[in-house]
Amino acid sequence: MVFANSHYDLSKPVFDDWVERMMPQLVAFRREVHQNPELSFQEHRTTSRIMEKLTEAGLRPIAAEGTGCYVDIGSGPIAAALRADIDALPISEQTGLEYASTVPNVMHACGHDIHQTVMLGVALALHELNEQTPLGRTVRILFQPAEEQLPGGAVQMIRQGLLQGVPRAFALHCDPKVSVGTIGTRIGAITSASDTVKIHLSGHGGHTSRPHLTEDLIYAMSQIAVQVPAVLTRRTDVRSGVLVAWGQVNAGVAPNAIPAQGYLAGTMRCLDVEVWKQAGQLLDEVIEQVAVPFGVTARVEHIRGVPPVVNTDLETTMLENSARAELGEDSIVLVEQSMGGEDFAWMLQEVPGSMFRLGTREENDPVYDLHQGDYAPSERAIGVGVRVMASTALRAVRYELAKAAKAANPARDEAR
Repeated sequence: MVFANSHYDLSKPVFDDWVERMMPQLVAFRREVHQNPELSFQEHRTTSRIMEKLTEAGLRPIAAEGTGCYVDIGSGPIAAALRADIDALPISEQTGLEYASTVPNVMHACGHDIHQTVMLGVALALHELNEQTPLGRTVRILFQPAEEQLPGGAVQMIRQGLLQGVPRAFALHCDPKVSVGTIGTRIGAITSASDTVKIHLSGHGGHTSRPHLTEDLIYAMSQIAVQVPAVLTRRTDVRSGVLVAWGQVNAGVAPNAIPAQGYLAGTMRCLDVEVWKQAGQLLDEVIEQVAVPFGVTARVEHIRGVPPVVNTDLETTMLENSARAELGEDSIVLVEQSMGGEDFAWMLQEVPGSMFRLGTREENDPVYDLHQGDYAPSERAIGVGVRVMASTALRAVRYELAKAAKAANPARDEAR
């Protein structure tokens, strides 16, 4: 690695040798994490192992409240925060891997084992670099709990003040549709807002032979299930991508009895931040309007989840330039907007930043999906993620140093 003061050549690979040397250790760590997954806000062992590895390298990680931790590399003002999520999912593993989960019905089915391994590698690589020649700025790495539990562990870390003084933030997420060795980027919304909607319906109940003498709750429920998504698409800008889909419907105990209680639950997703802010009130209004003609009472629980992840231009450019330098000119693909939710969005409500998709698909791999028990990402993606993220951190450092130099001597800068 070449590192001359704070002005190293970022047009060439900086971390290729380091990754080649350290990959066996990173892969071993990832497999240990994969075998021992922990659910949201239960990541005690995971947090301890991360902190142990960082401490062994001479770093001083700090435990967050509950679970998760963070570590600062370098000195001086913070140039960027890099975030990795560390929790697993309540899914039974079906990969057949020799290092498969040893915890029944819990699995890293979303790649968070890869994410935290990448960020561990970034921390170790930057620390080694900083020991040779000081970075000149601080890079903060956040190992965040509970991304899978809305509104997410990101909110907890923000409340703890871990973004104070942070000018920008970066994150990555595994993508089984993107080839390993490449990354996917997008300026603007790359994920969707995601809220949970629960509707409790009630009426008097009665006999199916006399629905006119009571509130036909099942029929009312069916109309809410069909009409609410349809009406919302006509009351909001179609470009905002509002989507309501139901995942739970429950009512009744007998074929000839109209029930007195019913329940629908689903999600509302949206690609536009401003429409997402307005859609909650509109959703309540539409549900009530659909329910009224049938005489049923509808009690709505609208649980705010996360806004969209909106990637900013400058920070996305930093990521892309890092990928080109470390991986080559053809290493970037434009990815589609995802309707999935991601709590890194809360951090980007506080500071500008960008998230990229880390390709995990080998050429002959089956087509996996996230949150499935057979998801087996390529471990080669770990090295790719380390190189891109560590290089991006250096670019953020260089940007902040240049900005400080210009502020200190604007006349000299203008003379150039």
